[in-house]
Amino acid sequence: MRKRTKGILLATTGASFWGTSGVAVQYLFGHTTVDEFWLVGLRLLGAGSLLLLLAKLTGRSTTKAMFSDRRAVIQLILFAFFGMGMSQLTYFAAVKYSNAPTATVIQYLAPVFIISYTAIVQKMLPRRIDMISIIVALIGTFLLVTNGQLNHLALSPQACFWALLAALANAISTMAPGKLFDRYGTLNVTAWSMLICGIFFIPLYFVMPMPILKPIDVALIGWIIIGGTLLAYTLYLASVQYVDPSTTGMLGAFEPLVATILAMALLHTYFGPVNVLASLLIILATFMQMIPVEIFSRQQSAH
Repeated sequence: MRKRTKGILLATTGASFWGTSGVAVQYLFGHTTVDEFWLVGLRLLGAGSLLLLLAKLTGRSTTKAMFSDRRAVIQLILFAFFGMGMSQLTYFAAVKYSNAPTATVIQYLAPVFIISYTAIVQKMLPRRIDMISIIVALIGTFLLVTNGQLNHLALSPQACFWALLAALANAISTMAPGKLFDRYGTLNVTAWSMLICGIFFIPLYFVMPMPILKPIDVALIGWIIIGGTLLAYTLYLASVQYVDPSTTGMLGAFEPLVATILAMALLHTYFGPVNVLASLLIILATFMQMIPVEIFSRQQSAH
């Protein structure tokens, strides 16, 4: 029981740190001239380097083995750009054009893309529970985008575009690594994917003007890199040692919860009853994906 409690605390803390990161990003975009490309590159470089150092210090580095496998290197590079880098950039852009709670919640549409892709590739209809979860997620998205009013959009076209692209990128990040995580460890693959993609942002720092930053801004950038990335990833991954992945996935809902509470309390972001209902529907759709296949199969056979 103590191990389970420890796992729950690790998962909720990691997810909460991700939520605080989104709010920090929203503050920087609203109070400084920081550009999303500038901030994403810095996050990838900083967090990737720190995660690699952590892997080395804890004896979990698999760098030599991974880079000895040509296929793994190609897969890693593709994941770095189309998974890790794309998900980071689109999420930051979604926060910029909307807010942290909205961008974070819409990321939870990733299972809709995964289900659709799997159904097309396997040429099979999704499970009934999958179809229901897609409908629930789409209803939640509709409410979030329109605020329940059919005659206007509550979000700008840019916000809708980047948020949906962030959900798609999140789905790619889930599927793209394949067996890389199993062979070389999630920590190593995540670290190298961040660093590889981050390196390609370096030329931007020679042509983009350096934003004027106050001490609070520098502190928030440091938190995004250390707390919102390094600590969030390590705590969340560590929780899997004590609780099953489905439980860890459910506890990931603390990310939008914390993002919403902090954005409302500290940044005075409006998030009304319709927004809350929409968010709950989208998160519920994700939870429905965690229903074990065997349980659902028994329910179907019973009918």
